[in-house]
Amino acid sequence: MAASVEHGLNNSASIPPLESGDRLTRHEFERRYTAMPNKKAELIEGVVYVASPLRFRSHGLPHGNLIIWLGNYKVSTPGVELGDNATVRLDLDNEPQPDVLLLIEKPARGQTYISEDDYIEGAPELVAEVAASSASIDLHDKKRAYRRNGVQEYIVWQTLENKLDWFCLQNGEYLPLVADADGVIKSRVFPGLWLAVTSLITGDMTKVLAVLQQGLNSQEHAKFVECLA
Repeated sequence: MAASVEHGLNNSASIPPLESGDRLTRHEFERRYTAMPNKKAELIEGVVYVASPLRFRSHGLPHGNLIIWLGNYKVSTPGVELGDNATVRLDLDNEPQPDVLLLIEKPARGQTYISEDDYIEGAPELVAEVAASSASIDLHDKKRAYRRNGVQEYIVWQTLENKLDWFCLQNGEYLPLVADADGVIKSRVFPGLWLAVTSLITGDMTKVLAVLQQGLNSQEHAKFVECLA
């Protein structure tokens, strides 16, 4: 028994830890990640990124508000699912863990499926990331990987710069969605998903949810729900 335990410990110790900057295949990334389950790590364009500790006001609080906004949409839209920090197998070089995502369930015409080992395979329809600044990988390598793999809409909230960009995939390129005269951006992929941008940035969640409710009351959202039924 002692020899068996020692052999198991030696096997575990032989797996190198993940470190930022490692260049790995997705298979090797998952093997090492399984051996260090208490850390967040992502594989972006074949490069490993291990997350640093996250601060409250610059990440935890805005992340929570994104969950509140998108979670209310999910509750009112059967056939749509919300994910929080769920691993996504995009391709052989990319396995990100987005802050928040929305996907359309199959067979209701979505473009992802859940693997036998409970991971998302394919590109979610919408991904949202909280970024510290414009220098983040969220606006560079990760954005490129999401675009190439067909993530239809991509939100990047640069909390230190009080800026939010919402991109929509059109003809293979990400183009920014522009707010209307009322300061509201409306999703093209998820009808009724409306965002009062300034209110989200300033933390006025009462206004954010009131504007979202207007979207949920729209005819476009009602038709979308019928389509997903």
